[in-house]
Amino acid sequence: MSAHKLPASLMLTSGTDADGHSMAALISRIFDDYENCPFVPEEFPELAAPATYYTGKGGSLWVIKDATTHTVAGSIAIAPTHQAGEAELFKVYLAHQWRGTGLAQTLLSTALDWARNAKCHSVVLWTDTRFVSGHRFYEKQGFVRLPGIRALHDAASTFEFGYQLHVTETATQ
Repeated sequence: MSAHKLPASLMLTSGTDADGHSMAALISRIFDDYENCPFVPEEFPELAAPATYYTGKGGSLWVIKDATTHTVAGSIAIAPTHQAGEAELFKVYLAHQWRGTGLAQTLLSTALDWARNAKCHSVVLWTDTRFVSGHRFYEKQGFVRLPGIRALHDAASTFEFGYQLHVTETATQ
């Protein structure tokens, strides 16, 4: 677990299926920052039961919640890919007011600890090409952008960059 201490108003916990609605609200608020980036619930069926979805893939989900309201302020999920020794990150989101506080590193460290315990040698992720601040965060943590780009053919006409981190590397703190 990361050395960053959570404020008393927040708690880091394993995600549950009941967190799906709050995760959807968080993602929708973040998507609102970008032109032509609508949140379309039908494009996120995993949010109906997110914990079940990621554990069903052999992975895990964590959320940072407001300790009083239990609304999700941040999330991260990880699951093995079809490549031996590789895991993929999903649902890496953090509410605006908590950015720059070390909480994103806390979430990432939690997932990377899972990957190391699962004997993964690398972690990959895909991120919208518009999410520039996220790209800076990943690169600061040691992720390297992979060649190419993928299209999702979704309502937002999303294109994504791939990133990879060798988990034996130490992330920048």
